[in-house]
Amino acid sequence: MNQRPRRNRKSNAIRNMVSETKLSASALIYPLFLIEGINKKIAIESMPNCYRWSIDLLLKEVEDCGKLGIENFVLFPAVEEHLKDKKATYSYNSKNFYLKAIKEIKNKFPEFTLMSDVAMDPYSSDGHDGYVENGKIINDLTLPILGKMAVAQAEAGIDIIGPSDMMDGRVEYIRNELDSNDFTNTSIMSYTAKYASAFYGPFREALNSAPKSGDKKTYQMDPRNKNEALLEAELDELEGADILMIKPALSYLDVIHAIKRKTNLPVSAYNVSGEYAMIHAASQKGWLDYESSMLECLISIKRAGADIILTYFAKDYVSLTK
Repeated sequence: MNQRPRRNRKSNAIRNMVSETKLSASALIYPLFLIEGINKKIAIESMPNCYRWSIDLLLKEVEDCGKLGIENFVLFPAVEEHLKDKKATYSYNSKNFYLKAIKEIKNKFPEFTLMSDVAMDPYSSDGHDGYVENGKIINDLTLPILGKMAVAQAEAGIDIIGPSDMMDGRVEYIRNELDSNDFTNTSIMSYTAKYASAFYGPFREALNSAPKSGDKKTYQMDPRNKNEALLEAELDELEGADILMIKPALSYLDVIHAIKRKTNLPVSAYNVSGEYAMIHAASQKGWLDYESSMLECLISIKRAGADIILTYFAKDYVSLTK
């Protein structure tokens, strides 16, 4: 027996040396939830160890993350109902606490990378990612709103625009708006293949952003389709995306792999709230070991082809593997 693969597994040092998949803090983006106010840290019941932060406390959280080696963040606003309307006008209002928070974080931590969320749902009285008229999502009326939102975020200092809306043509529209306003260096990480998934529930609780009627199946992707994701990737690349994202991650490892093989752009994957919550729930019941399950989850996403992972596990992963 000349070949004995077990020889490469005989010690931890050798296993580390020959490991094919490596994941560092630099490949992680940590999602953070923002609320308006002062001295607020509100727990999200369905997402253990995740909170809605007011900006004063969020600055300390970002600083603590930096000490761990986490330097990339994506920000999501939890907006009060009275600030929402059909056209999501608060999203680009100069008084928007989200835009003010971007400025404060970038002023204090200019070396860190901030990614935004561009979609109407946090600001829409209808709770949808696009403009609603007579119960339908009107694609082309949504694009100018997304463009205004993206430019406002770029003006605030955001590094990466994250269009999560899944409207047709939005990457090109946003790219053109950014370029015409002299934000040619502002990147776009497109939510390229965002599926109509059951795993978004805890996130929608965190932002109170669930649709007031209907669902999102006319614009988010059908979980049965993979070739369609390749089409979306091709279109986003042609329209000017800098990074392509797949969301969720664990149920769509095959899609991550397929897009990675198809594109020369960096590929990211969003390890979403439901994936995070189910591991916590099972570990709290004693059915799974939290640390080993978390590690296996993140490594599988990386192994599938994700160059970048957006994950609520970021702090725990980095703390465990330092």
